[in-house]
Amino acid sequence: MNILAQAETSMVGNPLVNISIFLVFVAATMVFVIRASRTNKTAADFYTGGRGFSGTQNGVAIAGDYLSAASFLGIAGAIAVFGYDGFLYSVGFLVAWLVALLLVAELLRNTGKFTMADVLSFRLKQKPVRTAAAASTLTVSLFYLLAQMAGAGGLVALLLDVNDRATQSLIIALVGALMIVYVLVGGMKGTTWVQIIKAVMLITGAGIMSALVLWKFGFNISGLLGSAQDTVNGAVEGGRDILAPGAQYGINEISKLNMLSLALALVLGTAGLPHVLMRFYTVPTAKEARRSVVWAIALIGAFYLFTLILGYGAAAIVGPERILAAAGGQNSAAPLLAYELGGTLLLGVISAVAFATILAVVAGLTITASASFAHDIYANVIKNGDVDEKKQVKVSRITAVVIGALAIGLGILANGQNIAFLVALAFAVAASANLPTILYSLFWKRFNTTGSLWSIYGGLASVIILIVFSPAVSGAPTSMLPNMDFAWFPLSNPGIVSIPLAFLLGYLGSVLSSDKGNLAKNAEMEVRSLTGVGAEKAIAH
Repeated sequence: MNILAQAETSMVGNPLVNISIFLVFVAATMVFVIRASRTNKTAADFYTGGRGFSGTQNGVAIAGDYLSAASFLGIAGAIAVFGYDGFLYSVGFLVAWLVALLLVAELLRNTGKFTMADVLSFRLKQKPVRTAAAASTLTVSLFYLLAQMAGAGGLVALLLDVNDRATQSLIIALVGALMIVYVLVGGMKGTTWVQIIKAVMLITGAGIMSALVLWKFGFNISGLLGSAQDTVNGAVEGGRDILAPGAQYGINEISKLNMLSLALALVLGTAGLPHVLMRFYTVPTAKEARRSVVWAIALIGAFYLFTLILGYGAAAIVGPERILAAAGGQNSAAPLLAYELGGTLLLGVISAVAFATILAVVAGLTITASASFAHDIYANVIKNGDVDEKKQVKVSRITAVVIGALAIGLGILANGQNIAFLVALAFAVAASANLPTILYSLFWKRFNTTGSLWSIYGGLASVIILIVFSPAVSGAPTSMLPNMDFAWFPLSNPGIVSIPLAFLLGYLGSVLSSDKGNLAKNAEMEVRSLTGVGAEKAIAH
């Protein structure tokens, strides 16, 4: 919903308390970031924390990285307003995580060094593939950053009762500046500790709120769902069934295709998200990587169960009218629910948790994007691998500033959109531009450089073109540009078209090319991806 079209609402909680709790969090995490920065001596330290984190630590950090503002603010809001259709985001994100782990996570960790491009270029031509992979990484990161920054604007708008666009834009800029400081000072070590702290806070906070909601309804889930349905029916003209599909996407053919396209992007997108995959480079062994997986699955699974209770709890206790009228729109459902359950103090804590969520994820995204440019483009394409590590880290830090500035600008543009929806677009880009090449590289010996370039650039171009000319950008009241209409593609999420197209282009590029690949490199990659032999040696050198 466009914030400019929302009605003004009374201030929620005490702004001084809200901001004070958040500042305490910032100060506490900055201590960890500064301490971590003292050991950032090499590129490996800056990009992967020197592979010095245990499986447990990394598993918690993975949960912190993956559970973004979309998971907390966006999904809770989508369920509160649309019910069943909103819960599809929770199901999609959880299933997507399992697919990513089963298909690619450990194989990528064993094969690569710092970035996704290390894997994609392992047995192919280095320069063109690294360039393409870096372009894709930067694009996915920017799309994901856009969602997180929009979430920051909506959250602070609610806490300070700020409805004018200019002030919200200033808030987004301040959050972006703080994000850049985290990355510049702490690198991956500092970012990881922020993600660990954030994961503990987020899952604990969501668990406490879920328990309070269930307590309010006598721990009767049926009573909760029934109350949510009654509240929404009374608030929405003509009623709305939030316990059945169709409230958000409708039941006509285009709506069904839209839902299928969204599901496809969500399920396949995580396996192509560079910032999630990069987390597996921070552990020393394949065994610790597997331990990371166990912890991450447990924490992420528990959290997405909480979102069902939080979303329907917000529908029953707060109501969709008040949620949509708040300064943050749909994204305000969780903070408003916290205020109803525990007053100003709980609102302040949950708001700090939401801010922690945004800062941790954007820091991870920024360091991934900057590492990709510095390691893949600068060090391996421009300098042919002959580069001083200090210079490489310096380029990475400069890139982080540029990426941060772009994220601020895009976040201001997307301010007011539901962030779960925006993240779904990032998943579509990742699934289209990255996943086909990752799977082909790991599992198809015939795959070659031409197929890789066709798949990455073709998938990237098709998904961006379809997004730009879709209702997500123009032609609808909920579009980023609601007063313009240049949409000719009918689906809000293009995954159902762009993902199969990218797979097809990768196949055609490979079979139509005379390049048969390098048999020795194929064998080396297969052994290394399955066993991890050579990964530790690569990081040491």
